[in-house]
Amino acid sequence: MSETNQEELARIYANRFAKTSAYRGRVWRVLVPRFFQQFAPESGTVLDLGCGYGEFINNVRAGRKLAMDLNPDSKAHLAPEVTFLQQDCSRTWELDPAQLDLVFTSNFFEHLPDKHTLGMTLDQAFRCLKRGGRLVALGPNYKFVKEAYWDFWDHHLPLTETSLMEGLLTRGFQIERCHARFLPYTIVGGPEYPLWILELYLKFKFLWRFGGKQFLVVARKPV
Repeated sequence: MSETNQEELARIYANRFAKTSAYRGRVWRVLVPRFFQQFAPESGTVLDLGCGYGEFINNVRAGRKLAMDLNPDSKAHLAPEVTFLQQDCSRTWELDPAQLDLVFTSNFFEHLPDKHTLGMTLDQAFRCLKRGGRLVALGPNYKFVKEAYWDFWDHHLPLTETSLMEGLLTRGFQIERCHARFLPYTIVGGPEYPLWILELYLKFKFLWRFGGKQFLVVARKPV
C-alpha cells in the first residue's frame, strides 16, 4: 500500500473514532475478560490482526503480544509490551512459522479489497499458527446488516459467517465454533449504553438472536 493510502487510512480512523475512543476502550475492557480471554493462553503468543487502536491486544493477557496494522497511528495507541508490525497482511508476515497460539481479528476482513487478498491473509495466519492454534474472527454479517454495511467508506468485502467458514476450510482450518449473530453491528455514532448491559448481553446468549448483527467464527489449525 502506498504512503498516501496509509495517510488516508490514518485520517479515516481518526475521524471515525475520535469521539468514541474512550467508550470503545471501556467496552473492550469488558469484552476481553468476560468473553475473548477464553481463547488466549495466558502464557501464549497472541496476534491482533488489523489491531486498530489496540483495544483487544492491550487488554488481553498473554505471554507475548503482537499487533499488525497498516495504519501508522496504531503504534501510538498500543501498550508498551505490544510489538507492532506495520505491514500489508496479505504479504508474508514478518514472523516465523508455527509461533502463534491465537490470531484475533475484529471488524477487519471487511476492509480488505477482495477475497483473493483475504485468502492470502488466511494462508499467512495458517502458516504462523501452531498446530492447535486458533483464529478468532468477529465482523459484520452482511445477511443481517444489508445496506448499512456500506455506510463506512472503507468497507469493501461483504461476508457472512458461512462464506468466511468456507474460506477457512479451503485454507486447511477446522471450524470449532460459529455464531451467525453475536455482537450488535457498531458503536460508532450510537448511544453509549451502560456497561452492565453489555455484561448481561454476553451472559445470556438468547439475547444474541435479537441484537447480534456481527458473526463470530472460531477456527483451529489441525493438530
